[in-house]
Amino acid sequence: MSAIFLHATNRSIIANMFHDSPAHKTLAAPNELSLKKTMTMNRATSTLARSPKFSRRSFLKSVGAVGAAGLGSPLYVKNALSSSGELNLLMWADEFPDPVIPNFEKLTGIKVNPSLFSQDEEQFYKLQAAESAAYDLCQPARNRSIQFKDMDVLAPYDLSKLKNISAIVPSMLRGSEDFWTWDGSLHHLPHCWRSEAISFRTDLLRGRQQGLSYGTLWDEEVRGHTQGRVHSLLLGIGLWWDQSGKMPSNRMLDGYVDETGFRAVWDPILEFAIAHKGWIRQFWNSSEETKAGLMANDVWIGQTWEGPSVTLKDAGEPVGFVSPKEGALVWLDGLSLTKTAQNIDQAYEFINYLMTPEVAAQIADGSGYNPVVLGAENHTSEKFRKNFLEAYPGDSINNVWHWPPEQDWYREIRSQYVEQFRSA
Repeated sequence: MSAIFLHATNRSIIANMFHDSPAHKTLAAPNELSLKKTMTMNRATSTLARSPKFSRRSFLKSVGAVGAAGLGSPLYVKNALSSSGELNLLMWADEFPDPVIPNFEKLTGIKVNPSLFSQDEEQFYKLQAAESAAYDLCQPARNRSIQFKDMDVLAPYDLSKLKNISAIVPSMLRGSEDFWTWDGSLHHLPHCWRSEAISFRTDLLRGRQQGLSYGTLWDEEVRGHTQGRVHSLLLGIGLWWDQSGKMPSNRMLDGYVDETGFRAVWDPILEFAIAHKGWIRQFWNSSEETKAGLMANDVWIGQTWEGPSVTLKDAGEPVGFVSPKEGALVWLDGLSLTKTAQNIDQAYEFINYLMTPEVAAQIADGSGYNPVVLGAENHTSEKFRKNFLEAYPGDSINNVWHWPPEQDWYREIRSQYVEQFRSA
């Protein structure tokens, strides 16, 4: 994707660049995105120019409005050593809804100066440009570790200063540790996440709503009534076969090692998918196509992003969304300390504040993103909590599948397989 360059004052919190299509930042091709609605956040002092390029972010707006109604001030004790000063935050505009930052400023006396970006590539540009010294914290996506390590713009975390790290959901912390630990130090912490899993019509998939699997999409009973993204469907087949023992692949990670490993894993998957293309009612490329499939195009079940399905569910439609037994496909956004950070104590103060259940709940309710802090769902609105527990029942949070970082060769070869399936 091409980078876009938006300009805003440090204290601007306004976003005019959102859409409803939840395409993964690395894995989604440009034609899998669709521009949707804009969102204005409080405390704005300038307006960002909208670009024809866009990311996967604002489909979440449909399940969470800005603000955290019903939540009081978080239970948080400030650190007197860093109870003043400023913090310069390079951030996704929709991941810090009010009152998260205003409450932090009131509690600590630390002034947060937000600077916004709307694409990973724009964040890269800002961190590599002369203005990079202006930022203390940035927000890398978990699967962008290769690029950030190569850029050499991040500082390692001092774990002794992270007072609440034990409160992070273990599978989410592992998501950071697995690919963001180099030179013996951690360079990334989880902030919020969303997933791709199984959506279904509760009135059409009668008697088959328990123990759903990526393999369920290929059952004879749902032939001609399935939807999904092309590359995600192929991945789901591989995870199904790995979990069932039909084709062990280290949860598809063997296909990320090199081209030989990729073809060994993906060749039989592609053959199966082409032979079963009759099962596909539609491939979706946007949030609206996902919704239309479920409500107007006779789709009974699909492998889809969370946002559109939960939106329909909240509107009272007969739609469910649940993590399959192989694990939901998760993208994870995080927080990293920059090498040029000047406000170190303030940065740790902010991170420790975010890693409390009450604040994580405010982020979840205000943005629609899932929390990374244990027990946060107990402090959210009842609607969010109900949707969250139904989507991720039991131990499913500990069984998620994080999108790994991708080498250029991987993306190039996978695009060939995707096109073969699409055009078959």
